[in-house]
Amino acid sequence: MKLRKRILPALIGVGAVLLAWYLVCASGVVNDYVLPSPGRVWSTFLKMAASGELIKGVLVSLGRVLKGFGIAFALAFLLASLRILAPASEPYYEYIVQFFRNVPPIAMIPLLILWCGIGETTKTVIIVLASFFPMYLSIVKGFTGCDPRLLEVARSFDYGRGRAFFRVVLPSAMADILVGMRTSLGYSWRAIIGAEMVAASTGLGHMILFAQQMSRTDKVIVGILTIGIVGRVTDWLLGIVIRRFAGGTAQNGWD
Repeated sequence: MKLRKRILPALIGVGAVLLAWYLVCASGVVNDYVLPSPGRVWSTFLKMAASGELIKGVLVSLGRVLKGFGIAFALAFLLASLRILAPASEPYYEYIVQFFRNVPPIAMIPLLILWCGIGETTKTVIIVLASFFPMYLSIVKGFTGCDPRLLEVARSFDYGRGRAFFRVVLPSAMADILVGMRTSLGYSWRAIIGAEMVAASTGLGHMILFAQQMSRTDKVIVGILTIGIVGRVTDWLLGIVIRRFAGGTAQNGWD
């Protein structure tokens, strides 16, 4: 019953959008070149899936996202941990972090192309820049938001700084860490599509750009829909992890 209450409104919302899309196309108000009908887009989707073109693009982009996201998480966790375990080190890097946090990753693409070409390094760096900062801020929030009473109890048991971090601070911060990861995953998808449009010969972003150059609006829409679906699936999977380890939706702000 609960599942039905969640799925039915979603189906109604999607159905309303598809119906409006169909009616606009059927009315002839918009040229088919500008906005192809849902039927044509669906037919193109099936053809691209059957040929393997779509699956290849998804796998390439997904691999890049996972690689950059993993590197970003490792860096964010290490830097946030350093801030807690060695507070005196914070002034040496915090201003640099805050500076780059306000620089759009896409603005770095021309410089990265000059330095690294259009290979995988450029796209990995773009994803890292896009996903690092939300995770870093969330992890820092989790670490610094630990209940002082828990730390007092740890000190009463003669816990050192390292042991208190792993036994008290880290478990307390788990919800913030996972939510930061989920937020950053969305930023990773946004960044890789932009990077692939500028500096790639494979992937969903390149596929969309190539379709635009060939005046294939139906393929462009298929690419956009695919990005949304794949991004939603990866977000859903990470959401399951959050609900498993962070104690339910009410505590982490995600449904």
